[in-house]
Amino acid sequence: MFLTRQTRAHVAERLRRLIGGLPCRTQVAALPFRKGDDGYEVMLITSRGTGRWVIPKGWPEGEEALWHAAAREADEEAGVAGEIAQDALGRFYYAKHLARGREWRCEVLVYPLEVKDVADKWREKKKRRRRWFPAQDAARLVNEPDLAELIASFGTHPRKSAA
Repeated sequence: MFLTRQTRAHVAERLRRLIGGLPCRTQVAALPFRKGDDGYEVMLITSRGTGRWVIPKGWPEGEEALWHAAAREADEEAGVAGEIAQDALGRFYYAKHLARGREWRCEVLVYPLEVKDVADKWREKKKRRRRWFPAQDAARLVNEPDLAELIASFGTHPRKSAA
């Protein structure tokens, strides 16, 4: 049986009320990387709210492929484009803070993006900073332990694009 997006959202909200709390939501992220002189480098961006170091991530739109959504987020948030893998490198979880002190648990699927183009101007340039880091340094800078582990292991054994 085919359910519209609106019907699925309505069912999810009813379940939330029945069970309590918010169900886990799926987001996608790109792990922008390039080969540097001393190994692989990862681009991190600052979050809009707290200014902490993160990777570009967000919600899939409509019926777009998850890897395509991750590439779109990288373009919008970091101004980078390139070859993105169609298979996720891994996943991490975090609590998205909502209004009135509520939290929404999110599962984030991470897709490696080999950067080929870095734009001078991009959609969120005035809202974020971006910077290249050696993979091991990037792993130490992010707050999410599972993401840090993904970045550290990627830096030693990169899986390039499956595209």
